[in-house]
Amino acid sequence: MRLYVNVDHIATVRQARGTDEPDPVRAAVLCELGGADGITVHLREDRRHIQDRDVRILLETSRTGVNLELAAASDVLALAEEWRPMQVTLVPEKRQEITTEGGIALGAGEARREVGAALERLRNAGSRTSLFIDPDADAVRATADLGADAVELHTGEYANTRGTERARQLARLAHAAALARQAGLGVHAGHGLTYENVTPLAAIAEIEEVNIGHSIVSRAVLVGIERATREMAEILRRARP
Repeated sequence: MRLYVNVDHIATVRQARGTDEPDPVRAAVLCELGGADGITVHLREDRRHIQDRDVRILLETSRTGVNLELAAASDVLALAEEWRPMQVTLVPEKRQEITTEGGIALGAGEARREVGAALERLRNAGSRTSLFIDPDADAVRATADLGADAVELHTGEYANTRGTERARQLARLAHAAALARQAGLGVHAGHGLTYENVTPLAAIAEIEEVNIGHSIVSRAVLVGIERATREMAEILRRARP
């Protein structure tokens, strides 16, 4: 199973102070050294965390591959055509949300036509395509009909429940993953996955890739803080004879 690490939250910390650190590009290098199979970034319309500069440099420096998340109806689509990342995942996007709240809408009508047009543009640019969807049979079938290469199953409901309801959501994910594989789609998963809840999901044979960001960045704050403090203290000691 491939692990793609989402470094959006590194950029969130940087943007909170409007400075140049921490740098998500540097974080991506460390993720790759730590065993990540790829890097995921979501370039939002409002540029609340990842910036155009981040994506450009990542595409030039990543030794694994970059999965660029974007909304189908955003200005970022034209940038993706220009940049030609290895993979593009189309996701829903609302300005007021804290994080992505669910799968992309694929019902009949303008929304579906919009997604289909975006997929065609990305295919013509040479990028592998994926749709972030709820783990439902209709969404899987719609993804296959639209010609995407893969689905990313939204795992938020699984991650946010416990007990029998979590077991039900896990079974729902397993069923959707099996349908996707039968349809010839690559099967990815992500949203809300942590060190504590990822193991049962990883046991689903059809899932070949997971995208995890917040939990990894959160743990990095704790397990890396000792070294960061020690290095800063050493700098101060050297500065004061």
